Amino acid sequence: MRGGDDQTGELFSYVDLEARVRQSHPLRAIRGIVNEALATLAEDLTALYSPIGRSSIPPEKLLRAMLLQAFYSIRSERLLMERLEYDLLFRWFVGIGVDDPAWDHSVFTKNRDRLLEGDIAAKFLDAVLVQPRVKRLLSSDHFSVDSTLIEAWASMKSVKPKGGSGNRPPEGAGRNAEADFHGQKRTNETHGSTTDPDARLYRKGKGKEAKLCFMGHGLMENRHGLLVDACLTLADGHAERVAALHMIEPHADRPGSITLGADKGL
Repeated sequence: MRGGDDQTGELFSYVDLEARVRQSHPLRAIRGIVNEALATLAEDLTALYSPIGRSSIPPEKLLRAMLLQAFYSIRSERLLMERLEYDLLFRWFVGIGVDDPAWDHSVFTKNRDRLLEGDIAAKFLDAVLVQPRVKRLLSSDHFSVDSTLIEAWASMKSVKPKGGSGNRPPEGAGRNAEADFHGQKRTNETHGSTTDPDARLYRKGKGKEAKLCFMGHGLMENRHGLLVDACLTLADGHAERVAALHMIEPHADRPGSITLGADKGL
């Protein structure tokens, strides 16, 4: 007989989150590796927090949530917290219960700065790479390096002549006044962003517009295409080759010859 379309749901659930995730799910293997890596970083994470005061959200859970944001291409912390509110798979991976509330999206702002100051991202990557399950997948002979432009959050309207000689916006125009850059010649030697001084004007190629950017560089081993090192630099014409030499240097000390592949931009 045909069942009824009941939509009231059950008031209580007695199924554990662990039982709701199938044994063959790819996140199971990733979660095991992540937890082992985070366990080795316990002292580094403790050193970032005060020994007194109210307990914070565990940084391990924040890092697991940020991994999910990268895995599933979630474009903001607001959407990440919305997904964490109803997605049982996300709750299981992060390590919070069914009845636990999702955090406010703003918790990532201060904690991200704290983790960056402690260089936790690099330490976390190193902790993952030294695990036996990961290390046996890595090639020590053949590598590839590539770079990409990372657009800065600073607006192009923040680009002003250095030395404060730029034209001021009209009175009453506000912070986001209209600006006409047509015919103006701007270079990194003569102009800079007032909101992000480290950002550089850079164009991807001939005929492309210049944007405020940084450059991200990644080093991959060629056996399984796994990332083994990454760094962020200022955007200039020599950054890619300098970063490539810096990242390959620890591997060059090993016995035997190695190869390093790159595109023609290097």
